[in-house]
Amino acid sequence: MKNAGKVLLLITSSHSDYCRLICEHILGEEDPHLKDFEELFDIIITNALKPGFFSLVPHQRPFRTLVNDTEESEGLPSLDKPGWYSQGNWPHLHELLKTMTGKPEPKVVYFGDSMRSDVFPATSFGKWETVMIVEEMEGEGVPKSDAAMSNEAQVEPMEKKGKFEDQGMKAPSAVSQQWGSYFVDVHKSGGGDEEHLKLTWCCHCIHKYSTMAIPSVEHIADLPLDYKFPRFCPDKPCTTGYYPRPP
Repeated sequence: MKNAGKVLLLITSSHSDYCRLICEHILGEEDPHLKDFEELFDIIITNALKPGFFSLVPHQRPFRTLVNDTEESEGLPSLDKPGWYSQGNWPHLHELLKTMTGKPEPKVVYFGDSMRSDVFPATSFGKWETVMIVEEMEGEGVPKSDAAMSNEAQVEPMEKKGKFEDQGMKAPSAVSQQWGSYFVDVHKSGGGDEEHLKLTWCCHCIHKYSTMAIPSVEHIADLPLDYKFPRFCPDKPCTTGYYPRPP
C-alpha cells in the first residue's frame, strides 16, 4: 500500500515493547525480504490510550518521543515528521497527515475491533471512515477466508498439541448458548407467542458508527485497492455494510 502512495498508520494502546514483540511475530515473518516490520508503516503510535487519543486536546495528551522504549518526559508541541511516537492526540496527527498528503482534508480509513476505543471515537471526533472487525460474523454464517482455512489446515497434529488444547473450548466467534446471537434478539409481542427479531444494541452501534464491517482483515487482503465496498447507510437495508456477506 505504501508503494501505491498511501500513508499507513499503526495506532495501538499497547506499549512500544509489547507492540514490537507482537508485530515482529505476526508481520516480521511474513516477508523474507522485510528487514523490519516498521518498514510497513509511515507512522507508529503506541501507548495511544484510546479513546482519549481522539477525544482529548493536544495539551492534555501531547505526543512523546521514545528512547529505548522509554517515553521522553517532555511532550512535543507538534508532530512534524513521520516516525514512532507514544501517546498523542488526533489534532496533531491530522496536521501531519495534511502535510504528508498535501490535502487540506485527508481521507482516513481506520480499522479497529473495539467500538469503545476504535470505531466510535475515530468516527465521532476524527470524522474518519471506520471498518469494524467483528469476528462474531464467522460464528453466524459468514465463511472463513481462504487464508484462515489454509492456516487451520497447517496446524499441528493432535499428538503434538498441549495438554489443555482442543478439549472442547469453543471458538471466540461461536454463538453464545446463554446470550444468543450478537446481532439479533428474539422478542415476543405483548403476552402473545408471536416472535419478532430485533437488532441488538451492539449491532445498532455497528450500523451507526462504522462505515462497514468485516470478520477479519484476511477477507479483504487480496482485493485491489480500488475495490468498491458497500457501506452502511440510513436509507439502505441495515445489512448493506457487511462484507463479504451479512451474518
